[in-house]
Amino acid sequence: MSKAGLQFVERAPKAELHVHIEGTLEPDLLLLLAEKNAISLPYRTLDDISRAYQFGDLQSFLDLYYLGASVLVEEDDFYELMWRYLCQCRNEGIVHTEIMFDPQTHIQRGVGLETVLSGFSRAIAKAEQDWQQSVLLILCLLRDLSESEGLQTLRQAKPLLEQITAIGLDSAEVGNPPGKFKQAFKLATDWGLRKVAHAGEEAGPEFIKAALVELGVERIDHGVQCANDPELVLSLAQAKVPLTVCPLSNVRLKVYNDLNQHPILRLLDSGVQVTVNSDDPAYFGGYLMANFNALERALGLTELQSRQLVRNSFTGSFLSEERKTCYLDQLQ
Repeated sequence: MSKAGLQFVERAPKAELHVHIEGTLEPDLLLLLAEKNAISLPYRTLDDISRAYQFGDLQSFLDLYYLGASVLVEEDDFYELMWRYLCQCRNEGIVHTEIMFDPQTHIQRGVGLETVLSGFSRAIAKAEQDWQQSVLLILCLLRDLSESEGLQTLRQAKPLLEQITAIGLDSAEVGNPPGKFKQAFKLATDWGLRKVAHAGEEAGPEFIKAALVELGVERIDHGVQCANDPELVLSLAQAKVPLTVCPLSNVRLKVYNDLNQHPILRLLDSGVQVTVNSDDPAYFGGYLMANFNALERALGLTELQSRQLVRNSFTGSFLSEERKTCYLDQLQ
C-alpha cells in the first residue's frame, strides 16, 4: 500500500486536541526533577522506569502517572514540562494544541494553581513568540474525586480563567459516570468555558451519551466504545461531534489487544469526526506522529483518510472560525 497518506501527514500543519501535559513527563526529566526537589521514587534509573511502563489497565497507569506528577513542585518545573512538549510540537508540525492539565493532582500536594499556570504560561508565551505556536489550556477535573472537590478547584481557578479555555473530565472512568459532575459543568458553562469529557474509553457507549446529554460537552475524549453502538455512531456523525482518539494509548491500556483491531478508520469512514492524538505520550510509546506511523503500519492510511484526519484536527478544535479557516486553507 502506498504511504502517500502518511507522507501528507508528516508535511502538513496539524492540531493535537488530546494530550495531558503531565503525561509528557519523560523519564529523564522525571528523575532530574525528583533529585532537584528531593522526591523519593521507587525508581533509580531509566531502565527501572521503562520496566514500570508496562500497564495492565487504566488504573495501573494512573498509579504511576500520579507518582510521576509528584516531582513537579516549582514554577520552573511546570515551565520545563510545557516547554519540552511545545518543542515537540514544533518538531512534528503541530501548529495548534489544546492541552489538558490536572490541577487537583498538584493542589492536593500543596502546589498552588498560580504556580502551575505561571510556569505553563511562560513556556506558552515563549513558544508563541519564537515560532507562533498556538495553545489553549483545558482544566480537567479528576472524576474519581468528589464533585464538591471539583467545584472547589473550579472556584480557585476563577481568577485565572483568562488562561483557560475549557473544562474537562478525566481519570478512572468505571464507577464515575459523567452525571456525577453536572453542577461543575453547569458552573463552567455559566463562566463561558468550553466543555469536553473522557467517555467511552474503558466504560461503554452509555457514558458517551451521558456526557453529551447530562454535561452538554462539545467534544468526546476517546469515545472509541461508540463502535459497539451503531445508532450512536450514526448520531455522532450527523451531529459532527469530534472524538479525540488516542490509538497507542488504547493499546497500551488494553482497550484493544492490537492496533489492527482499532475502529478509528471504520469510524472515520462512517463520517464520525475522529482525530488522532497522543494522550500521555511519555507513557504510551510516542507523540502524535508515532500514533500516525503506528496506524499506517497496522491499518494503512489512504491519502483521503489522512487528509480528513488532519482537517478534523482543526475543525474539532476550539479555535475561532477565522483561525480554523486559515489553517484549513494551508491544507489545500
